[in-house]
Amino acid sequence: MSPARLTTLAFDADDTLWQNEQYFRTAEEELASLLADYADKETLQAHLLEVGKRNVVSHGFGMKTFTFSMIDTAIEISNGQVPAPVIGRILALGKEILNHPVELLPGVADTLESLAGSYRLILITKGDLFHQENKITQSGLRGLFEAVEIVSEKSADTYARAFARHGEGPEASMMIGNSLKSDVIPALRVGSWGVYVPHPLTWAFEHAEAPLHEPRFREIEVLTQTVDLIRAIEE
Repeated sequence: MSPARLTTLAFDADDTLWQNEQYFRTAEEELASLLADYADKETLQAHLLEVGKRNVVSHGFGMKTFTFSMIDTAIEISNGQVPAPVIGRILALGKEILNHPVELLPGVADTLESLAGSYRLILITKGDLFHQENKITQSGLRGLFEAVEIVSEKSADTYARAFARHGEGPEASMMIGNSLKSDVIPALRVGSWGVYVPHPLTWAFEHAEAPLHEPRFREIEVLTQTVDLIRAIEE
């Protein structure tokens, strides 16, 4: 395929631009400790994952859904015997993550600033609207993006609409993120470039096989390599 001139770069937020999953993992560790009388760590984590998948369907992605899932897990694992103070601590864990300062990943700000002068940058993220808006503001990156899309789910239609609304369509656009399932594969399906930037703590729900057969699929080790990648594509 002979690509259209690349004009629009879309970025995921959590674990692509700033840390996110590590705070969830810390909460999971404490949850396992709080519920150690009812289940071992592996059993609890497996149960939490299944409850999380179930709750995402009805409540969407985000910290509030994760908090619901921790509470549901505590009640189910303990057969309703979990003490009220433990539930109180689980609620506190959720609030701590909601209020945690944003920590940018290395080189993110410089990379975005170097690209902003030559391309239209947009942010496409999913999760709780209030929490995501707060993190975007805290990050100090908002002014670099010409548009921000906070969506309940990322699908091929999500990218088709976003690239039509904020760019010249999918063929002139690139989506960059740490989730093959949410960021890369749906974007490839509508004809855009899909760039995978692995994060060591990506949630198991987001795992998928790399689409190595796709001519517009690329993988880089860190976000700072985006500039060189685009230069190589456009040569």
